[in-house]
Amino acid sequence: MSNFPDLSSHGFRVVKELGHNRTGGRVTYLAIPLPSLLKKGIVREPVVIKQFQFAQRDTHWSDYEAIEREIQVLRGLNHPGIPRYLGSFQTARGFCLVQEYKKAPSLAQPRSFDPDQIKQIAVSLLNILIYLQNRIPPISHRDIKPENILVDDCMKVYLVDFGLARIGDSEMAMSSVAKGTIGFMAPEQLFNRQISEASDLYGLGATLICLLTGTPSMEISQLIDDDYRINFKHLVPKLSLLWIEWLQTMVELKPKDRFADAATALEALNPIYIMRVPEVKLSLPCLEFTAKKLGEKLTQKIGISNAVPDTLLESRWEVAPNLSDPPHTPERHEWIQFEQSHFISNQTLCKITVDTSRLMANQTYEREILVHTNSQPRTQVVEVKVNTAPVPIPAKKLPLFSLMLLVFLATAATWVETTAWAEIVSKSGTIGVAIAIFVSALVAGMGLVAAVTSGLISKLVAQLRVRFGVKVKALDTLAALFFAGVAALFVARFGARFRASDAAIAAFAAVDAVVFMAAFEGEGVAETCVQRGFSKTLAFGVSLLSAALGISLGVGLKLGFVHGMVTGAILGTGLPLATMIVYPMLDRARRIAKYRKLEEHLIKP
Repeated sequence: MSNFPDLSSHGFRVVKELGHNRTGGRVTYLAIPLPSLLKKGIVREPVVIKQFQFAQRDTHWSDYEAIEREIQVLRGLNHPGIPRYLGSFQTARGFCLVQEYKKAPSLAQPRSFDPDQIKQIAVSLLNILIYLQNRIPPISHRDIKPENILVDDCMKVYLVDFGLARIGDSEMAMSSVAKGTIGFMAPEQLFNRQISEASDLYGLGATLICLLTGTPSMEISQLIDDDYRINFKHLVPKLSLLWIEWLQTMVELKPKDRFADAATALEALNPIYIMRVPEVKLSLPCLEFTAKKLGEKLTQKIGISNAVPDTLLESRWEVAPNLSDPPHTPERHEWIQFEQSHFISNQTLCKITVDTSRLMANQTYEREILVHTNSQPRTQVVEVKVNTAPVPIPAKKLPLFSLMLLVFLATAATWVETTAWAEIVSKSGTIGVAIAIFVSALVAGMGLVAAVTSGLISKLVAQLRVRFGVKVKALDTLAALFFAGVAALFVARFGARFRASDAAIAAFAAVDAVVFMAAFEGEGVAETCVQRGFSKTLAFGVSLLSAALGISLGVGLKLGFVHGMVTGAILGTGLPLATMIVYPMLDRARRIAKYRKLEEHLIKP
């Protein structure tokens, strides 16, 4: 048989007891409406019924007056944060008040809220108090404590128990005016002095402090010192100083030292950061070092700052472990060093030095630097990229374009001279061959004279280049073509009618072409090779072979490439030339491989 009161005559069935104050004779029940009320549409949802039991020992008529006062207050209230008044009735055992039921536990039940959620609860309660204080006349709750605040899973906040404040197990010699709960009552309320709009703020502040410190409402006395001040700052070291200062203002002993009203308190609360946690900002997201010489030490600076006021940033730098690096400690790394690894400052400039003497040449090293702080997240990552200096074996490049130009000019010159000789010698006999020999010797002599002249022209060109910055190096080539053309015209003027073999024609043409190409363009190419660091032997060799290859190609254009002499000439000049061109690259690769062996003891990328 149920011990719940029978309220069926009033249209309700009690299903659960929600709370009780035995000494005050007040019991709170959860009840559901019976079909009779449902049909009338008066009540459709579960309700809360507060029963004041007249016959209960230790009850006072002042408690009954409190219920009447609560009914009077609730009838005029309409706020989503206050359960609605639905009615009242009297039974044989006592007087009952009916209120809207909110499925939400009170803050007195152990629950876990983060600081931001507690601020959200504070904002909701302040809005309820603003509504009450703006009423005419203003309404003071006078018993704000965790038991009278309900919060559901969606963080909706409700303020309950108007005028029926619980006062503990006894009234402890207090007058009927000084009702409330010790520890949550403002001092002026405790000592029966005039209360104001700042009085309810004290109970709200004490409630928030209990939530933040994890102190049960029944143990709030542990936070109160001999001067009746609530001391809690040492229990919340991570909270914002402004947030702590706001809470201390809420629970000041004198009303004039608190916020004047709920609206003023809310205005002061809104811009406050709750957590006392810095916000880290790095001046650079990554660092890139590029060395220009071996063993160079490179240094860069990176700034770290705190954007949250009233907090102090503490940071510690560490190089993240890498499989290629030797084992290291947070304080010491093999080749990345910090001028100072630990800082306590809101504005810091950290100097980071990279020692490339322990690194391999011509490599890219990628590492991570960890920044451990007292902010959220605890650790941030800075990418580090180090480009080491090139291998100390310079890459020498042959003037391939000049060599190709030399081959082309030699080919063209040979083809022109071969064609000219063919016209002359085809109409000549044995005497024509003798004349050809004489003319070739004469042309060779002209080539030597032209070489000297070309040298003078080259010097003049060099002076022009220095003085005016004009790139006229091609003048050597123009001079070669000019003297080759003069020789061809000179030979063409011979009208002797002698005959000679194609081989003889090719030989005479080759002699002239070699003289001119070697004397003019070949000389310029060889000089360029020497300037680029090649030996004189290699420089002369590639120049001569390039000219010879061009001549072979020019003869091939006249005699045909299937001619045995032509094929042999092309292979005999082309293969050695290709070998000489490839040799510098192969030689450098060999020297680099030898150098890499010397780096085996260094740190790998």
